[in-house]
Amino acid sequence: MSLRDKLNELHERGLAEIQKSTDLKDVNQVRVSLLGKKGPITEVLRGMRDLDAEERPKVGAFANEIRDDLTAALTKRREKLENAVLNARLAKEAIDVTLPGTPVAKGEPHVIQQIIDQIEDLFLGMGYQVLSGPEVEEDKYNFEMMNLPKNHPARDMQDTFYITKEILMRTQTSPMQARTLEKHDFSQGPLKMISPGVVYRRDTDDPTHSHQFHQVEGLVIDKHITMADLKGTLQVLAHELFGDKFDVRLRPSYFPFTEPSVEADITCFNCGGKGCNVCKNTGWIEVLGAGMVHPNVLKMAGVDPDVYGGFAFGVGPDRFAMLKYGVDDIRNFYLNDVRFLTQFTKKG
Repeated sequence: MSLRDKLNELHERGLAEIQKSTDLKDVNQVRVSLLGKKGPITEVLRGMRDLDAEERPKVGAFANEIRDDLTAALTKRREKLENAVLNARLAKEAIDVTLPGTPVAKGEPHVIQQIIDQIEDLFLGMGYQVLSGPEVEEDKYNFEMMNLPKNHPARDMQDTFYITKEILMRTQTSPMQARTLEKHDFSQGPLKMISPGVVYRRDTDDPTHSHQFHQVEGLVIDKHITMADLKGTLQVLAHELFGDKFDVRLRPSYFPFTEPSVEADITCFNCGGKGCNVCKNTGWIEVLGAGMVHPNVLKMAGVDPDVYGGFAFGVGPDRFAMLKYGVDDIRNFYLNDVRFLTQFTKKG
């Protein structure tokens, strides 16, 4: 049998074996047995050395055609079997897209943010602006323009973190009041604003104190503003946050930037004003500080205190949240314990 005949026979046998292969392992075995270094085609080609010089190129070219045809048949068979495997897997792992998906837990705003949002919504409805300012503030705006000159003893209560002698982490959101007072055009109407934000003080963290907490300060400046306007505003705020059964009382106090100054108390939410251990048997709970804006504060901002006056107040959303929900440790708000925070689901 000539080499050409042997190659034809190997070609036909190889095609038959390729078609009979039922998986990828069989295809690989057929490839090795036919086209490997020890395969029959290689063995046949070794006999080319006995051919005439004229015949040798022709047989070589024919052998390459046989090899290429078998390689193409192997590739085609492998692809067909791979597709079959893939289709079987897809059929087995098919997903019913009509089934409902796995529920994903929906987050809520942080409880303190909920209080801030509630306060903002209330005051926006009363025509106030909501303004925010820098947390890294100048001493001028944080203290001096709030009637707290350098070496004033009241600064000790607001010791904070200093970047330089004149740059510090703000201790209150009052600087935004001073900045707004400087720019406000009273010919266009009164100034009514609140300034929410984070403030910093060098406090030792304990159940009722934190070196970082939140504050919302309010300011109203216009002609003929009285203490009655202040009390009425605080009553509306208390009713919004705690309910209309709560009353507000004002007690004389001292703040450098207001005169006269007051502490505002609300009816104890625990006993309804009868007296209990929460309110120390007084029937009242202190919630914020307020007062009529000090004339010096107006003067330093370029506002004539003989023409304009107003009131200011400072609210602690952290303290409001503690009072509203009976939380006994302010640090719980900042530990990011989801078990604690998910108790406060936003209403509405």
